[in-house]
Amino acid sequence: MSITKAAPPGAGHRDADVPDGPQKQAAAPDGPRKQAGAFQGWQFNSPLVLVMLLLVLVAAQGPIRRALSAPVMQSWMTVFVAVVCQALPFLVLGVLLSAAIAVFVPPAFFARALPKRPALAVPVAGMAGAVLPGCECASVPVAGALVRRGVTPAAALAFLLSAPAINPIVLTATAVAFPRNPEMVLARFVASLLVACVMGWLWQRLGRADWMRPPARPSHEGLGKVAAFWDSVRHDVMHAGGFLVIGAMAAATLKAVVPATWLHAAAANPVVAILALAVLAVLLSICSEADAFVVSSLTQFSLTARLAFLVVGPMIDLKLFAMQAGTFGRGFALRFAPATFALAILGSILVGTVLL
Repeated sequence: MSITKAAPPGAGHRDADVPDGPQKQAAAPDGPRKQAGAFQGWQFNSPLVLVMLLLVLVAAQGPIRRALSAPVMQSWMTVFVAVVCQALPFLVLGVLLSAAIAVFVPPAFFARALPKRPALAVPVAGMAGAVLPGCECASVPVAGALVRRGVTPAAALAFLLSAPAINPIVLTATAVAFPRNPEMVLARFVASLLVACVMGWLWQRLGRADWMRPPARPSHEGLGKVAAFWDSVRHDVMHAGGFLVIGAMAAATLKAVVPATWLHAAAANPVVAILALAVLAVLLSICSEADAFVVSSLTQFSLTARLAFLVVGPMIDLKLFAMQAGTFGRGFALRFAPATFALAILGSILVGTVLL
């Protein structure tokens, strides 16, 4: 006796409904599409990643608690929290003020306020950074807007370098970070302004028009004033806050994990100490409102070496190089960044020798 398997209900009707030919062939891929749709439900997203991370932390809370109770980790967390808590208010205030200036102060105001002669416009633009708060994240688009509105590039570049380094918020943060060394405030002001003006004059003398790409229109100019303000605040907080955390972690690691003999060996040689902190400023890319709190904890190094950190960081670091390349072109950044780095080190050594 033979046994035959019955066809699924409705199978005959489906075969009958779909005639042979192109229509039947087109109906065939429905199965794979349904399977693909089923797999799309398992795509990773931010809430899912957060939940998974929390589950891992809960499952591993015992080993994590034992690791954090170690004396080295206790020291690391103390330095990290101290740096972040001291720097965060200045960072937020600087971001708010820089966003307000970038959005509500028209670039034409700077074009009217600057002298027509480039040799005089450079120091005036450099000094303008002393009264217009703003971090380096905001100085690059502001400088681009100045060039777009007809300001001579030399003056715009002087403002780009001086504004993040000598504005009132940065100088106040430096005074708070170095309460026993008030001369650091004056040294930072003089060295940063000197480097900004010299770089502006050098660009006026040696720079060529084809080295600088005309800056494009910023994306937030099509928005309303309030929307552009909060868009700028959100952008600067995300970028500057992230780099602040990285800088605080690096400072805590240097303070608590790296053997003290290594730091003393690097600090014992003045040239090595200055170069080491200058390179560290480029790599860490800390916002200028917070960098003084990071470097003030590196007490093994001389004041001149720490001054180099404070002068180099707001003028050239990894994020600034990327922003300058995106605004003015890669050719500009490849010429401007090394010259700024070398001149900032020389200016720090000169001013540090005189004032510190």
